[in-house]
Amino acid sequence: MRQVSIPDDLGNRLLQWEQEYRPHSEIPALSPELKLNPAAVLMPLFVTRDGWNLFYTRRTDRVGTHRGEVAFPGGAAEPGDGGDLVKTAIREAWEEVGIKPADVTTLGSLPEMNLVSYFRVKPVVGLIPWPFEMKLSEDEVARAFSVPLDWLADPANSYTKTREFNGHRYEVRYFEPYDGEVIWGATAYMTWQLLQVLKESNE
Repeated sequence: MRQVSIPDDLGNRLLQWEQEYRPHSEIPALSPELKLNPAAVLMPLFVTRDGWNLFYTRRTDRVGTHRGEVAFPGGAAEPGDGGDLVKTAIREAWEEVGIKPADVTTLGSLPEMNLVSYFRVKPVVGLIPWPFEMKLSEDEVARAFSVPLDWLADPANSYTKTREFNGHRYEVRYFEPYDGEVIWGATAYMTWQLLQVLKESNE
């Protein structure tokens, strides 16, 4: 399998992707006119001698939404962020897993995504050092782990299936279990979108 690489112009490619595609709703029946709470996640990329990886967390059962689900570090915007959702993503990554803000190199963002939990989430793509001194928030993060981009990019490792929400049927993206964890829903869709950008870059 061809190894996935991160192109030097990924920032420009993300900007083009973000401009060309409208915000995605987790389910089509979720009206774009709904009042959604602004939020952001950091999609942390890091490289080892074996290749590029994406960093994920599994949320605890004590958080308000998406309990026990795999997610990227992130959360709701706060007044101190000054309306800058990139700052939100970086702050949340620091609070949840200990990634120092100064160590994050932001590359760009994917189109915002409207979630069934009534958040409008900005996925921010950034480079992080590896390893780093991980400090997991006991209240929010049960576990942190990473997945190689090569594994994520293999079509054999992802699929969609139909789910129902408030009487509406919709397609949800899943990845096969990796290291005992299942990436699905909004996190899987964000991952898939990033892979599409990288696929175009590597062709």
